[in-house]
Amino acid sequence: MSRSPRAAVAPRAPWLLIVPSLVLALFIISYPIFNIVYQSLHEVSRFGAIRGFSGLQNFYNVFEDPGFIGSLKRTVVWTVFVVGGTVLISVPVALVLNQDFYGRGLARTIVMLPWSVSLTMTAVVWRWAFNDDYGMVNVTLQRLGLTSGPIHWLATPELAFPVEIAVGILVSIPFTTTILLGGLSSVPGDIYEAARIDGASAWQQFRLLTLPLLKPFINMTILLNVIYVFNSFPIIWVMTQGGPDDSTHILVTYLYELGFRLGRPGEAAAVSLIMLAVLFSFSLVYLRVQGRRGGEQGEPA
Repeated sequence: MSRSPRAAVAPRAPWLLIVPSLVLALFIISYPIFNIVYQSLHEVSRFGAIRGFSGLQNFYNVFEDPGFIGSLKRTVVWTVFVVGGTVLISVPVALVLNQDFYGRGLARTIVMLPWSVSLTMTAVVWRWAFNDDYGMVNVTLQRLGLTSGPIHWLATPELAFPVEIAVGILVSIPFTTTILLGGLSSVPGDIYEAARIDGASAWQQFRLLTLPLLKPFINMTILLNVIYVFNSFPIIWVMTQGGPDDSTHILVTYLYELGFRLGRPGEAAAVSLIMLAVLFSFSLVYLRVQGRRGGEQGEPA
């Protein structure tokens, strides 16, 4: 049977409708990437003027810089501890907020409220809180008799980075808790009632029911938080600007300083491509590993 002209055109109609949006999205995404790749392969002045082709020299300069190696190591530490701490705290918080108790709506609002505040403003508040002379942290500790004098939280290399990790965890909890609450709301309550009838304890219900059913949402929060935290700029830059003695620089703040303070945009472009490659590789490997585990668990015994 021959197909009518209308039937032949119909499948192509949706594609024709979305082609303008696809072209625009492709341009918005591809043009900055092309520009960064172009700059990373050329010698660029501090004002953005292209001087000449340099090949991979910008990448060589970056990898030979001890500041880059230190920033890369701290980025891994920053991402692992902030994401890990966020998930470990957000899971019990979401479990509590999912229970039916008086004032649950207010409690949820209080937990979610910091999410609506600008991250830069949050970092400003925490920088004030950890101020050596009049910050509320030092004042509170001294009034409680826990310290005899002010602690230089952000001026000491051994303390500044752990403080910023703690702040990073606190500001990431609302977003993660929201996703986990959405996952918990999709879990049917009948299975818990059946488990209680069978004599399952609260820990057994969590380990054998809640955690497996919540696992896809946990995987989602881990992936999204890794991408978000890996590129997180305001907390570290506002609180310490990578100091003291460059002890708190991560890749994104190192990139900013390289491009806008030191006037080396070619090397900054190389760092941004390295960050893109690291994030893309992690996302690909993580999704493949989780997909393989899900397939193995779904296979019949």
